Amino acid sequence: MSTHPLLEKDIPTQVAGAIAEDVGGGDITAMLIPAERQARARVITRDDAILCGTAWVNEVFRQIDPEVKVIWQTKDGERVTRNQVLFYLEGSARSLLTGERCALNFVQTLSGTATRCQQYADLVSDTKVQLLDTRKTLPGLRLAQKYAVTCGGCFNHRIGLYDAFLIKENHISACGSIAASIERAHEIAPGKPVEVEVENLEELNQALEAGADIIMIDNFSLEMMREAVRIADGQAKLEASGGVTDETLRDIALTGVDYISIGALTKDCKAVDLSMRLVEI
Repeated sequence: MSTHPLLEKDIPTQVAGAIAEDVGGGDITAMLIPAERQARARVITRDDAILCGTAWVNEVFRQIDPEVKVIWQTKDGERVTRNQVLFYLEGSARSLLTGERCALNFVQTLSGTATRCQQYADLVSDTKVQLLDTRKTLPGLRLAQKYAVTCGGCFNHRIGLYDAFLIKENHISACGSIAASIERAHEIAPGKPVEVEVENLEELNQALEAGADIIMIDNFSLEMMREAVRIADGQAKLEASGGVTDETLRDIALTGVDYISIGALTKDCKAVDLSMRLVEI
């Protein structure tokens, strides 16, 4: 899996922060072990999952002890099954134990995100719809979770407030109208995608007439979604949002919308259960 260019710069900083909060002035428990003691460990998953987080594990041990070897048995984006070995570690016993929690925290969180995304993606795999994430991410892990989303077979919406417009009710109110909002957006950042959130079919027509690239149809009924698809007729991409669950997702996809955005892809993920054991010491 390829990563976002900005993420490659983020990973060392994210890892350094995690190590600082966990290790602090030093791992006093690891000091129980003789400094020269070498060991081998294996990490398994106790859950079926989509793996994500290999680069973070590599960086954890690079920062803690560059002599530690990380031997991967799988890669990001692959399905793994309960009790499967994900990777082995070889090196100083102290270093393996000091880096254990930081490394596993990243993998369990990002794999949980990827796994949640794959569960949703599987539900609509036979349709043309693309499932999008949102900005409802863990603070400090925006790009990491958005990478995990792609490992799980879903897609990224805008990364932040800087790379695309998403004009919502309050923006429209402050600007005066949908048309005025879109016109101003084109003046501020020509070429940036302009998306507008609408709450009814009248606003949909206004957004189409004003030339929106994408129109978010917020909390529309299934009947209204189908009518929106008919009215838009390819003039703009349609994104359904609001009230999306495992039970409603497929019906929404079958209305013909282009995208469905789901905050739960990143904010409601359950961490994957992992375990590390020393196998040779």
